[in-house]
Amino acid sequence: MACLPTAPPALALRRWLGLGLFMLLCLHLGYALEKKVVKSKLGEKVGLPCCHEIESSDSLHNYRVYWQKNTMEVVLAYAEGKEISKDKRYMNRTEMDDRNFTLWISPVEILDNGPYQCVVQHLRSSQNPSVVCDETVTLFVTADFSKPNITANVSGNSCESTEMVVRCSSYGGFPKPEISGTLNNESVVWNVSWVSESSLSPYSVTGILHLNVTKDVSFTCSVESNGFTKSTSLLLKKTNDCVVPTVPPSYNVITASSIIIIIFLLAITLAARYLSRHGKCSSFFKLLMEFLCKIRIYRNYTDTLGIFVPSSRFLFFFFFLHAASTVTKSKSSSGLSYILYAGSTTVQV
Repeated sequence: MACLPTAPPALALRRWLGLGLFMLLCLHLGYALEKKVVKSKLGEKVGLPCCHEIESSDSLHNYRVYWQKNTMEVVLAYAEGKEISKDKRYMNRTEMDDRNFTLWISPVEILDNGPYQCVVQHLRSSQNPSVVCDETVTLFVTADFSKPNITANVSGNSCESTEMVVRCSSYGGFPKPEISGTLNNESVVWNVSWVSESSLSPYSVTGILHLNVTKDVSFTCSVESNGFTKSTSLLLKKTNDCVVPTVPPSYNVITASSIIIIIFLLAITLAARYLSRHGKCSSFFKLLMEFLCKIRIYRNYTDTLGIFVPSSRFLFFFFFLHAASTVTKSKSSSGLSYILYAGSTTVQV
């Protein structure tokens, strides 16, 4: 059986050492990259760390320190323990720690965004200063957006739905935000516009949405920037509920009811006059009182059932006919019979 050749011990050792150095370099680069970005909010105080710290036995007078932005703009410079330069934009807003060279900026502005370079030289000799460290730190400034403001304007109405134009707006934030919305917990798509004077200025954002609302719904607007989110909710109400108008009683129903009442009154009047001539008024009025009593009972019954005009007029008229037909008074002994039916009176002797 053939055997594969093995690497010499010295070569294997070099491979392991190379791999170990590579891993240490990756860890160092990861740590350096982690230190290179510093985040701060607009108006706060922030410290940008440098790459060197003076030992207790040493002094700031033996160093020259440069803090510069974009490798062109000198933010702050120290030499032999004294401040020798400062940019006017950072005037009264910056200071440096005299032990670890940390640059402090307060209050932070959006224009402070960007990379900062810290260069430290040791003045062993004035002719040939040595560079101790040179490192870049990036400052990332954010600004909170205002709480979203939601407005809803009705653009159309019908019995079934309400058309609305919904606007959600927020301002004063940085960097450029994202806007989102939910309608009863379901996502909606905005027509979004952003306004900013420059890439390093606060943003204003507005989202517009056209909705067709068929019932009351809960609407939420959210503005997110750099991991921070602000939300506002609003109840959108369907504004128009159609009501079926009540139909007035028909003219024919009113006319028929009036004719029946007039005929009934005329019949009572004629009967009373006829009976008064024959001296039989007492019996007639007794019969009339019994009839009217039944009519009143039936009318109360229809009111209790809650039957309203015009249907109650028909039911009352039905009860009126029934009462008239059942209230029949007959006196066979005296030969007198009164029959009152449907508003007419017949007297027999």
